[in-house]
Amino acid sequence: MKYKLIIDKDAEEQIVATVHAPSSLTQRIEDLVREHSGRDSLMGHREDEVRRLSFSEIECITVIDRKVIAIDGHADHYRLQDRLRDLEEILPSYFIRINKSTLANEHRITRFHATFSGGVDAIFRCGHRDYVSRRCFSEIRRRYEGL
Repeated sequence: MKYKLIIDKDAEEQIVATVHAPSSLTQRIEDLVREHSGRDSLMGHREDEVRRLSFSEIECITVIDRKVIAIDGHADHYRLQDRLRDLEEILPSYFIRINKSTLANEHRITRFHATFSGGVDAIFRCGHRDYVSRRCFSEIRRRYEGL
């Protein structure tokens, strides 16, 4: 592995890493970059409360009744202002799409459960359960087979 640091006060800051496959090291690098850029949380709204939700404490982000909702480790629901597709671009790589309307924190999924109808559900630490589409499940399997 090679490492190169160039300090140039006139150039735009950028971090480029070329790797063969994602690993725990690439995840740590990504987390450090996000923390440095200041974007490591989202603002969630619930009744009269506004709370900063760090990416690591969010179990999943889903659409319920046409509203984007973040579910935290206590199964509390917080309304988000951003669209799901916009969030997908700013969230760390450990947030994976499990169906058309849900992004899941893969660190917070405890297991996948096969249903009687042949589908698969993702079970989160807080007890929340959401279905995994077939297309997304095949991508998740490929991701884990590469480890």
